[in-house]
Amino acid sequence: MPNSPKINVIDQLTKTDPNLISLMKVGDLVEGQVIKKEPKRLFLDLGKYGTGIVYGVEFINAKNIIKELNPGDPVKAKILDLDNDSGYLELSLTEAGKHKVWEELRDLKEQDDPIKIKITGFNSGGLMTEMNGLAAFLPVSQLSNEHYPRVEDGDKKKIAEELKKLVGQELMVKIIDFNPRTGKLIISEREVIDRPSKASLDKYQAGQIIDGIISGVADFGAFVKFVDDPMIEGLIHISELDHRLIDNPKEIIKVDDVVKAKIIDIKNGKIFLSLKALKPNPWDTVEQKYKTGQEIMGVVSKFTPFGAFINLDNEIHGLLHVSEFGSVEEMKKQLEIGKSQKFVIGLINSQEKRLILKLIK
Repeated sequence: MPNSPKINVIDQLTKTDPNLISLMKVGDLVEGQVIKKEPKRLFLDLGKYGTGIVYGVEFINAKNIIKELNPGDPVKAKILDLDNDSGYLELSLTEAGKHKVWEELRDLKEQDDPIKIKITGFNSGGLMTEMNGLAAFLPVSQLSNEHYPRVEDGDKKKIAEELKKLVGQELMVKIIDFNPRTGKLIISEREVIDRPSKASLDKYQAGQIIDGIISGVADFGAFVKFVDDPMIEGLIHISELDHRLIDNPKEIIKVDDVVKAKIIDIKNGKIFLSLKALKPNPWDTVEQKYKTGQEIMGVVSKFTPFGAFINLDNEIHGLLHVSEFGSVEEMKKQLEIGKSQKFVIGLINSQEKRLILKLIK
């Protein structure tokens, strides 16, 4: 029984098989058998890998698992240290358990089957639950039409109040994104409830113009129900609402608005739409309105790390680069959001929708 320090595990493995140690690394899963349980330590026979030990915080964390183990029982563990102070491979049983859970979740995602979950919490961004003991998040944008919070003014408190009503309810969801390294697990109700059938989607193609009703508005865009098939809903990304810069989709549309939209893509069972594709592009005639070197009045509309956006009219904006000031802080000292100021046009590129402004010296 391994009651005292033994030969260094690295030396032992190197003598047994010089190539073996190069194949091992921290984070690997290994399988072994229980040799002995002590009040604060668990020893495992890892075969060609030598002897492993679970102790300290890892022993405490795995207390419930260890309580059920007996000598000879098979156990999976995760390597935390290839050579600890006592010469053993230092192991974690709980980390191995998490790895197994992530593998199970990976299988569920690949199977693409609906999973029943119970909502345990909420915030203004979405709902919280657990899957196989791991925290999962259901963003507002991934709720079905039935459960999507219809809040006209986008007030976060009102959204949270609507989401709170779903706590304790059971929903059918699918896993749409997960990352074991960061612990991210994202699920969707929309993928189960509102995803149209392939037969329904086959009626539509890119370039087609549809009649729709705005069914939801989010920070990133708007959802549109098709008038001729209400079971189908498309997404207009905020960048496809208008040719000008938009900070909030509610500047352009609201729930229940009737719109015409152009299908720009159909991918992975989703339809992507555009409003701006049906509007005249003001950048096609920008060089008829503005000239390089022209002095012009503009209203400061937005600060970014690379400069300030200036509205020249209702459709065209220009960029005043931060290099004109030397720093973002200095830029904010000299400019004021909503204030009109005179600038000079330094560059116009209609194809790239770029109009560069400069300060008047």
